[in-house]
Amino acid sequence: MPQPTALIAEDEPLLANALRQALQRTWPELEAPHMAANGIEALEQSLALLPDVLLLDIRMPGRSGLEVARELADAWPAGRPFPLIVFVTAYDNYAVEAFERAAVDYLLKPVNDARLGATVARLKALLDQRAAGSQDEHLERALAQLRRLASPDTTEAEAQPAARLDIIRAAVGNQVRMIPVSDVIYFEATDKYVNVVTADGQALIRTSLRELIPQLDAQQFWQVHRGTVVQVRHVQAAVRDEAGKMSLVLRNRSEKLAVSRLFSHLFKQM
Repeated sequence: MPQPTALIAEDEPLLANALRQALQRTWPELEAPHMAANGIEALEQSLALLPDVLLLDIRMPGRSGLEVARELADAWPAGRPFPLIVFVTAYDNYAVEAFERAAVDYLLKPVNDARLGATVARLKALLDQRAAGSQDEHLERALAQLRRLASPDTTEAEAQPAARLDIIRAAVGNQVRMIPVSDVIYFEATDKYVNVVTADGQALIRTSLRELIPQLDAQQFWQVHRGTVVQVRHVQAAVRDEAGKMSLVLRNRSEKLAVSRLFSHLFKQM
């Protein structure tokens, strides 16, 4: 079996070097880990190097560790084993509970050798299982963990329920349109705005998708990509191309909406 490879994504150089040295002590057969200083570098280097293990800081400039993991799930090349992911975080009760609920391994800063040793033992066992098992099974297990991390904590949601949105105030030229949410076909994130698409046209709002989603009826509006939320009644079919990529065909619309791997389970046959 070839030497396992790893990538450390951490924006604080002292912590990154300390983690690298600790890994070399606790896992000497691991190839010297590559380093990424922010979330964008982590994404780019992961796709270039295709490491076996990723250690992702939760809070990084450019992309958070969770955002990197979710984007990799969609962009990872077919036929290549998806990496084992360990999230690194400062002590935070909510984050730790979320990781434990999703059965994702995590390390608390500052990382100590004893805790890292337990993580290394688990990673070695998982790498052995991955070598003996199906790549599809491993990817689906990783996607299931990321979906659970994407789900809001129920106690937090109950403590601070988001008000249901009925009307959207959106900019169209020098006007502000009042758009009933029921008229929306889909929402699409752009660089700084969200594009609201209806049968009558398009309009922009400054609210992010992250802020918008809790205000929508989850039975009616499904997130199908990191930048797309669609009203389900406007979906005619979900189709896969020859490369296995899924997209949605909309009723009375010519465009198709891409579906990421993270959300493709929504369209499995019942």
